[in-house]
Amino acid sequence: MTKPRLIYFDFPGSRGEECRIALHLAGVDFEDVRVPRGDWEGMKASTPYGSMPILEIPGRAALAHSNAILGLIGRKHGLHPADPFEAARHEGFMNAVEDLRGQIGPTMRISDEAQRKAAREDLAANYVPAWARHVESQLGAGPFVDGETLNVADLKLFMATRWIRSGSIDHIPASVLQG
Repeated sequence: MTKPRLIYFDFPGSRGEECRIALHLAGVDFEDVRVPRGDWEGMKASTPYGSMPILEIPGRAALAHSNAILGLIGRKHGLHPADPFEAARHEGFMNAVEDLRGQIGPTMRISDEAQRKAAREDLAANYVPAWARHVESQLGAGPFVDGETLNVADLKLFMATRWIRSGSIDHIPASVLQG
């Protein structure tokens, strides 16, 4: 391996895509390894935490979890604040996105349609709007988390809000984040 490899599912969404975008914005020449869903179970046990994305850097141990990968890319390439407090504040935004995904994700595994609908309607009525209000209260003048400078926390927020606003999560209206 002569250049970094980012390993994630073969679709333009979620945690892997935010890492791909960060690498592209940083100008990093990397191998974009896209794992077909059918191959995942066979490789899961060999990953650092049984999850993806994974960033492999020549001469280093594999690095897993999107926030760790984004933090590394951001620090190395000027896409994360140098000030320790501001960096931690940005990491708080990234953790808030993981909190949101942690609420919606389990509903993806509910097979009973009525239960899934009820769970998602509750999220849409309560959790998602409250989450958005909290996140918005932490934003400054914008347009980015850090004002005029795009950072990895912005990529994380973009991917999560794009997912919700896409209307692809049944029973969570695309309009839930309006306003």
